[in-house]
Amino acid sequence: MELQFLGAAGTVTGSKFHLTHNGRSALIDAGMFQGPRALRKKNWEPLPIDPADLDAVILTHAHIDHTGYLPRLGRDGLKAPVHCTWGTRDLCKILLPDAARLQEEEANFRNRKKRSKHSPALPLFSIVDAEQVLSRLVGHRYHEAFEPIEGWQAYYRDAGHILGSAWIDLKIGEKRLVFSGDLGRTKAPILKDPEPPEGRCDVLLLESTYGNREHPHNDKREDLGEIVKEVAKRKGTLVIPAFAVERTQEILYLLEELLRNDDIPKLPVFIDSPMAVRATRLFREYHEYYDEETKALVAQGERVLSYKNLHLCESVQESKSVLKTPAPKIVISASGMATGGRILHHLKNYLPDPKNHVLVVGYQSVGTRGWRLITGDEEIKIFGDWVPVKAGVSKLEGFSGHADHTEIMKWCDGFSEPPTTTYLVHGEPDSLQAQAEALRNRGWNVVVPEYGQTVGLA
Repeated sequence: MELQFLGAAGTVTGSKFHLTHNGRSALIDAGMFQGPRALRKKNWEPLPIDPADLDAVILTHAHIDHTGYLPRLGRDGLKAPVHCTWGTRDLCKILLPDAARLQEEEANFRNRKKRSKHSPALPLFSIVDAEQVLSRLVGHRYHEAFEPIEGWQAYYRDAGHILGSAWIDLKIGEKRLVFSGDLGRTKAPILKDPEPPEGRCDVLLLESTYGNREHPHNDKREDLGEIVKEVAKRKGTLVIPAFAVERTQEILYLLEELLRNDDIPKLPVFIDSPMAVRATRLFREYHEYYDEETKALVAQGERVLSYKNLHLCESVQESKSVLKTPAPKIVISASGMATGGRILHHLKNYLPDPKNHVLVVGYQSVGTRGWRLITGDEEIKIFGDWVPVKAGVSKLEGFSGHADHTEIMKWCDGFSEPPTTTYLVHGEPDSLQAQAEALRNRGWNVVVPEYGQTVGLA
């Protein structure tokens, strides 16, 4: 039995782990590398495996850094089924075609501007590739046994990260392997807490995104309420750049809770992102994934994620109507780092007016417009024009969907004894080192693998 680390080794992106046993093989996650150019270039490097030789792909969740390479696998000959939870399957139907559209737009832009060494520039995969690979997705429920390969018994356990996210409990012969995927927060809105492991395992792949950090313990709901009230008092517009999946729904849930308790005025809320609209509708359908608090609201007749003055904007015309609606109002739009999408139109319209406020609710990569806003730039470039930043700008902490160091360690407490070997993945070098040191201090055998490394699991 061997395991090769084809992504998320020494970095937080491109999650791909190739597991082989007795001539059969599976790919655990099929993520696309995102971020700096040096990482994105890895997407174009040929895999050391032939996709046609894979017997199965097993996904942990739908985020593009865990699924975005699937269309390329399909394009290059994948014939195997792709296993996932039902929620992951339905989110992939939203996320993968959108990722393909961005690939095609990028290639077209480079061809028009002649900014490519290749003639013509090509997308990593097409919308057709994305739609074709979706037919290979096979859905499963949590705790439902399935055999991705004959003799391999697998279970999905709730990871509490995004809708349908899971960690994988895999038994091959006498060996038990656990793949954590991305673990979510405890006591986060809507979704259940990550399900702890039990017993012992031989091999653990553990994410370490926040292996060296703790999340702040601020009251997000109260802080959000204060900002909403302040903007309403000024008769301004609150603009929230937010990731379309999970972050948008969490913001909406908190606004609902504030309104239900009469803590904020009933302002109109616009979700202006086709992907966020579709994801929100999907979240409404999956009551089985809700935590006890959210299930109780549904049982009481509350329509969760259906804020009483909510406007879902999918078409361009609906998006344009937002500007015509008088303030005060709230606009939630993608992308979360203001790198593209409809949020740019709202920033261009609302940043020059001091009555308005931009609330940043997630991590901002260095150099993005979101990063420039929170670091205090007095103007930012949008659509070729320099836009003055007169609106208020603030960042609301505590919205990460990843478990922090303490929460990761608490999840690990579920094992009755240390795994035989723990491989730390999905983290930057500092996070991996801190997580490794903490676990070694508990007596765990920890390995921090390198990209491309193959290890024997016999």
